[in-house]
Amino acid sequence: MTNAKTGGDAAFVEFEHVQKSYDGETLVVKDLNLTIAKGEFLTMLGPSGSGKTTCLMMLAGFETATHGDIRLGGKPINNIPPHKRGIGMVFQNYALFPHMTVAENLAFPLEVRGMSKSDREAKVKRALDMVQMGKFGGRRPAQMSGGQQQRVALARALVFEPELVLMDEPLGALDKQLREHMQFEITRLAHDLGITTVYVTHDQTEALTMSDNVAVFDDGRIQQLAPPDVLYEEPANSFVAQFIGENNTLLGAVKEIKGDIAVVELDDGELIDCKPVNVSKPGERTRVSIRPERVEFNKARLQPGAHTLKAEVLEFIYMGDIFRTRLRVAGNDEFVVKTRNAPDQVRLQPGAQIEIGWLPQDCRALDA
Repeated sequence: MTNAKTGGDAAFVEFEHVQKSYDGETLVVKDLNLTIAKGEFLTMLGPSGSGKTTCLMMLAGFETATHGDIRLGGKPINNIPPHKRGIGMVFQNYALFPHMTVAENLAFPLEVRGMSKSDREAKVKRALDMVQMGKFGGRRPAQMSGGQQQRVALARALVFEPELVLMDEPLGALDKQLREHMQFEITRLAHDLGITTVYVTHDQTEALTMSDNVAVFDDGRIQQLAPPDVLYEEPANSFVAQFIGENNTLLGAVKEIKGDIAVVELDDGELIDCKPVNVSKPGERTRVSIRPERVEFNKARLQPGAHTLKAEVLEFIYMGDIFRTRLRVAGNDEFVVKTRNAPDQVRLQPGAQIEIGWLPQDCRALDA
């Protein structure tokens, strides 16, 4: 993708033709064009080595772009040192000064900016109250849990009221329950304060629950930039479909394309109708993508126009709110169906031969 533009007209953060190489040969970021609107919560999501953290570090000023321009509020910042960019940062390792109390940690960035003592104290109190840490001002980092330290790190990033906050895997060290709680806290704070936030993670659930828009990175490029629901429901290519959420794939070749329907011949000879996404001609190999919750095996619930295929039940797992059924479909032994735990839901036994179905619009013919 050469150009990625998020919602809103006023571009607050802009990457223009940005490239980054560490050795002069291999590009870890390739021709990045990205604009982020003021007040937006954008997540950079991708596997390790995809270029997302490098982009964040260039925006922060800890890395220099090999080529291209980065602008903040319309002004180029390539040559401005990190401490003069006015950006709040939150890291996974908290980066708190161990010899300082919580209040001193928060006052430090204000002192650097030459703020008076009374103003510092008022801002520190406000920031600590925002993250529900008002009573902890006198403690040192070592006397607090990981979750409390992360709240303090967040307060320190917000204390000088920056317009832009960057977060690099900030919740990676926390346990699942605390991580989920902090996800909602951070999102709420960012929106309440109207702060533009750029968040880096490899955790797709985090990206989907927190963001206004998500930029999915792979191999130094943005593969797709979209709101979370669009990424999940309408992946632009096979990488995004596989990386975001659970996904079923069936391999085949395009037999014909009729308007907004691609007829795909699966490798076992079965014909199915799909939405053509990045296939364009007969004979082209394709990877058909369908989400587990879009597949139905209760015949009473199948909608008119649904396409059906034969399947063999390999595994049926009770997971409380849902049932997870693993099937053999068209030679794929890892085809998963997720169904709600409802009174009329069929419970299946391994070895059962069944028919499954879905609507053509829920099935996408993607690149092979």
